Amino acid sequence: MRTRLLPLLLVLMAAVLLALGIPLAVINAGVAQQKVVVDRIDDAARFASLAQFVTARPSVAAGAKTPEEDERLATLRAELTRYYGLYGIRAGVFYRDHTPMAAAPQDLPVPADGEGAQAFSEALAGRRSHDPHQIWPWDDTGRIPVASPVIRDGDVVAVVVTDSPTGQMRSRILHGWLLIAAGEAAAVLVAVGAAFRLTGWVLRPVRVLDTASHDIATGRMNARVAATAGPPELRRLARSFNEMADHVEEVLEQQRAFVADASHQLRNPLAALLLRIELLALELPDGNEEIASVRTEGKRLARVLDDLLGLALAEHSAADLQLTDVAALAAERVGSWRPLADDKGVRLTYEGHPAVTGWADPVALSSALDAVVDNALKFTPAGEPVTVAVAADGARVRITVADRGPGLAEDELARIGDRFWRSSRHQNVSGSGLGLSITRALLAAGGATIAYAPHPPHGLEVTVSVPRSAP
Repeated sequence: MRTRLLPLLLVLMAAVLLALGIPLAVINAGVAQQKVVVDRIDDAARFASLAQFVTARPSVAAGAKTPEEDERLATLRAELTRYYGLYGIRAGVFYRDHTPMAAAPQDLPVPADGEGAQAFSEALAGRRSHDPHQIWPWDDTGRIPVASPVIRDGDVVAVVVTDSPTGQMRSRILHGWLLIAAGEAAAVLVAVGAAFRLTGWVLRPVRVLDTASHDIATGRMNARVAATAGPPELRRLARSFNEMADHVEEVLEQQRAFVADASHQLRNPLAALLLRIELLALELPDGNEEIASVRTEGKRLARVLDDLLGLALAEHSAADLQLTDVAALAAERVGSWRPLADDKGVRLTYEGHPAVTGWADPVALSSALDAVVDNALKFTPAGEPVTVAVAADGARVRITVADRGPGLAEDELARIGDRFWRSSRHQNVSGSGLGLSITRALLAAGGATIAYAPHPPHGLEVTVSVPRSAP
């Protein structure tokens, strides 16, 4: 869930940061350019204040001008030249007819088109030129033209024009953008850390609930959730889960106790009933079919009660997990069942590695193998094999018991292991229908599993799997 929730949070945070960062970058560029424009306006105003006292045109013969006028014009030209040499900004003062009064460099023309020409026209009309368009860091050909009118006696007699390069300004804008990007990157890292903490805080109770649910599903009914972390809604859910688990455990305990008590209480009356049947049999002729049938049903009922008690104990008992040599245990159980297999004419063999370790309850695993092997021997005809194999399969150890009996259909495989269920084709075979249910309960307590599959061309393959690592 975290992998689905984190990208959503990060996308939202990135969208917010971009929504804030892009306008901030635009404002940063605008402020940097505005500073340049204001400086150029101030410079143009200073040049205009010098030029308004120059009344004679440079083309007039020198004798026609006073020394004071020559000094003012020379001062203006010197200022423009020093300004151009110091800052690299082209500047000039032009009469209304576009004749230059003074310029640096001397061949500086009057802007003929673009923003420069528009600024010159606005200055001739007595207005300060408008702000030029925004220059961006990648616009290496852009320049900033600024024009200011020279006013004498209320009339515009000339125009000061500055044409500024933008290299330094673009560098400052780019530097500001890099700082913004660094701040955005730092904010993203902080957002990622905050998102991890937030999702961890929100999802920790969910993970605990999932673990507890899995524990209960696998038979560990005492699993509970500590409702002390996470949002209030999840804490309430944890408390509700604990209440539900308590109720389920109580109901299951009552059911187990009832089955155990009922099977235990019925054993004494049944034993007394079987004893009376035997006493009655002494008064009847030998070979009486009715008494033999009653004996068989009584023994079957006693076996069912024993299995019910065993099932109740298996579902309630905790597993004693140990590091077990599963191969040696399986081989030992095969040796124990071989005399019965030989008596029935079935070839019972063990295959696989001599030593494979896994974590299991040895007693429970032995009982489960006994039930599975007993089942295989019941349904395998004489002359056919029953094979027990042990092999390591990744993180599990698999014990496979394959027989050559009649097998089961697909719908029957789905029901095998249910309590009291037996195939309609095998009703004449002795058994209570609880053996595999007891086996499943014994294995589930220790984290083991049991599975059933066809064994072509005919027969059943039962696979018991136990973990190789400690739970």
